[in-house]
Amino acid sequence: MRRGTIYRRCTKCGRKVPKKTCPGCGYDRFSWAYVVDTGHVGGKRRQQSKSGFATKAEANAALANVQVDLSKGMYVEATRVTLEEFLNDEWLPAIESTLRPTTFDSYHELIRNHIIPALGSARLQTLTPSHLNGFYSTLGKTGRRDGRGGLSPRTVRYIHTILHRALKDAVRWNRLIRNVAELADPPKASAHRDHEYTTWAPEELRNFLSSIADHRLDAAFVVLAMTGIRRGELLGLQWQDVDLKNRSITIRRARVAVRYDWKISEPKTRSGRRLIALDETTNNALRAHRRRQLEERMRWGSSWHDNGFVFTAEDGSLFHPDHLTKLFDRLVKRAGIPRIRLHDLRHTHATLALQRGIHPKVISERLGHASIGITLDTYSHAFPALQEDAAEQIAAMVFD
Repeated sequence: MRRGTIYRRCTKCGRKVPKKTCPGCGYDRFSWAYVVDTGHVGGKRRQQSKSGFATKAEANAALANVQVDLSKGMYVEATRVTLEEFLNDEWLPAIESTLRPTTFDSYHELIRNHIIPALGSARLQTLTPSHLNGFYSTLGKTGRRDGRGGLSPRTVRYIHTILHRALKDAVRWNRLIRNVAELADPPKASAHRDHEYTTWAPEELRNFLSSIADHRLDAAFVVLAMTGIRRGELLGLQWQDVDLKNRSITIRRARVAVRYDWKISEPKTRSGRRLIALDETTNNALRAHRRRQLEERMRWGSSWHDNGFVFTAEDGSLFHPDHLTKLFDRLVKRAGIPRIRLHDLRHTHATLALQRGIHPKVISERLGHASIGITLDTYSHAFPALQEDAAEQIAAMVFD
């Protein structure tokens, strides 16, 4: 058991009171306190003390509890560190190397814009589930920075996920006794999907691809639409990842936007590293793009940037991922087709595949989802049509 003592402490000047009056100020009122050895750091003994107990018995009981926690390795030293100090000075630097750049950037942005303004000044060890619940409620009502209402349930739950992980690490690092986020009540998972994805019908996709056939990056949009890969995965493709003979591409890396810069990173999930079969038309589009790029390389000569990537600027240099998004918006507007986001080409691919009757497991593998459950949940809006088709097919088997 760790050594500890209890003593009387003057309520006026804070000195130890060996008898009935304070030897420093002569005050005759005191409370009880304890001091206990908590270990050694840098060869020096560390102690923890606490005062304010009304009776000797209360101080003794509190000391005994601390000594038991110390003996079990469960003791957490009291600290005045705030949540802001813990997140910015300790947690974010510690986890940066464990996250994809885009994920770390999203953590940092949400902490800076939402968590710190609301909870940053609170001491780490005084946070309670009610603090978090009130925070989540406020975010859902008035959390938008532009003052136009609240954040979506999905965003609020993502913020909860960040706090949960941070406080879990605080427990693991012996800064907290418990993770209060485990006792909080963020928005339900069923509230995550706060909008339906906008997709194109087959004829709309066909019209768009026809309208961009003369553009030097037409193959980029063909690949996105016909494989369902992410923008970063497309821009991370190198020619060594493309097998034109066997009509396939291999996803090994992603080129992702991080604020005003871009970085090369691993695919979003472990299942993100995958082999994707190509149809003949998409394969031919890549062949044509390859020929065009070789012609550009000859024109630029020694000024060409030889980096092996499939989709580049005309001089071979790498453009920011947002360039492709802005280009897509301009091409859609020029084509006079209902506007969708670039990422909605991925949703269009998955929705059309489901409507065609392709097994969700195959679609999940092409998209690089961590599980088929994510695919089924994400594209549940496509199932009513499948249900109707299934009903008709079963009836045809029985009644025709």
